[in-house]
Amino acid sequence: MINAENDWEQRKLGDVAEFSKGNGYSKGDLIESGTPIILYGRLYTKYETIISEVDTYVEAKEGSVYSKGGEVIVPASGETAEDIARAATVDKSGILLGGDLNVVMPNKDINPAFLAISISNGNSQRELSKKAQGKSVVHIHNEEIRNLVIPFPNKVEQNKIVAYFANLDHLITLHQRQHKLHLNMLL
Repeated sequence: MINAENDWEQRKLGDVAEFSKGNGYSKGDLIESGTPIILYGRLYTKYETIISEVDTYVEAKEGSVYSKGGEVIVPASGETAEDIARAATVDKSGILLGGDLNVVMPNKDINPAFLAISISNGNSQRELSKKAQGKSVVHIHNEEIRNLVIPFPNKVEQNKIVAYFANLDHLITLHQRQHKLHLNMLL
């Protein structure tokens, strides 16, 4: 059970994380097999809070940025301000992080999945979407993310919240599979 009685501390993200960017690569670089990569478009087409498996590959180039595991990625470009204010955490090391990704590495007191959930929902999501700039294509930079103020409970509560959301995601996936099976049986 999540204990809402515990104090939550408002923290500027720049005080609890380090920031960098992904590098290079576009859809045109994708190949059948090679080095796994996350491109920013994945956050729109295959949204997950925690990215554990990657099914896109490229031939690695010099100067590429590899995940260490535990990074939170936020798209740097999108079609709308609401679209761009989303995040996911990269669970594994050795995955290339493509260009147009803001990379946030939280300190040890922050569960990366909790941070991704926080950025993608509620007041933090609304505040970040207000900071997006542009008309036909909107952009968000690490500077805007760095200044985002997010409420954090202690790490134990963060872990419980992450587990709760993971359970919901699992149930949704099971229901989607069941629905697809029923549709296939009807056809």
